[in-house]
This record gives sequence, C-alpha cells and structure tokens, in this order.
Amino acid sequence: MLPTFEDIELLHRKYAPSEQAFELVFTHSKIVGEIAASLLIAKPQPNIDEKLVAVGCLLHDIGVYKLYEEGVLNESRYITHGLEGYQLLKAEGFNESVCRIASHHTGVGLSREDIEAQNLALPDTDLLAETQEERLVMYADKFHSKKPRFNSFDAYSKQVATFGADKTERFNEFANEFGLPVLDELSVKYNHPIN
Repeated sequence: MLPTFEDIELLHRKYAPSEQAFELVFTHSKIVGEIAASLLIAKPQPNIDEKLVAVGCLLHDIGVYKLYEEGVLNESRYITHGLEGYQLLKAEGFNESVCRIASHHTGVGLSREDIEAQNLALPDTDLLAETQEERLVMYADKFHSKKPRFNSFDAYSKQVATFGADKTERFNEFANEFGLPVLDELSVKYNHPIN
C-alpha cells in the first residue's frame, strides 16, 4: 500500500535536519509532482501507475537530508543522494518500486560505464530509469532545481549535453514519450524563475 501525502510529509519532517532543508526539499518534491501530473494530463499514459508516480515524486529526493553535515549540505557527496534515499526508504519498509525511483532518478540515468568513466562514488551498476514511472519522475525532476528555479527544456538540454550526445538523446526520448511541461503558472505560483 502506498503512503498518503500526509505520511510522506511526516517522513520528510522526520529526516530533515532543519526547517530550511525541509522547505527546500519538500517544496521541490511537490513541484516535481505537479510537473509530472501536468504531463500526464496533457499526454495521458494509459499503462502508468499515477499513484506510484505521485509518491515517487514526493520521495525521490529524500536522501538529500542524509547529506547535511552540521546544517550544511555536503555538495561533494550529492551524487549519492539517490542511493541514500533508496536505503532510507528500504529501512522505512517501502517496496522496491518506490525505493528504485529514489536510486534511479539522477540526471537522465547513470550507466555502469558513466560511473566508471566519471569515477563517481557509486556502486558498479546501472542506475537507469527502466519503468514508465521511473522515467516520468526522472524526466519531471529535470524541470525544477532546488536552487530554486525552473529549467526550460532548452536550458536543461544545454546542461545535459555537457555529459555527452547519448544524454541529450535520452532527454529527447523522454520528451517524445511524455511531452513538454508548461512551466509559466508554476513559476508564478512558487515565485521561482524559469532558466
């Protein structure tokens, strides 16, 4: 059984090291959920579990809290936040489908080859979004940053291109699968600029 919004908010509060960290991560997670929901409205996906997507959006970044040291986010370990989230959610008793969304949402996916070539502090395994739900959460996440700001499709395309043509191709595949979000209303609602 999937948790309620209230259960998820309590879980965020349990692990957030400060109110500021909670606001940053939980607000981002809600925004990613709103982006995913809007994509599903604009381009329905008949075989997708919308409830799992909603829960995945709200929990995908919960591992970020584990990277705070004395109230400050350790940016040098940020690449590990997905795996930290996986472990946290596993320890809380969540099923594998929810846990995998946390560990498989970074960038547009990290292959074993990426991890080795970039000498990332991650296990020697593929961390690629495979299910529709994993792909949608990963994709929706790219349109908002905890800076906080929204990323236009073009802005994120330029950013992801620095990691190779295969990453740009994967991002374009997600766009073909799920469409492009409209960010203007969300930008006004949350007072976060669009990059």
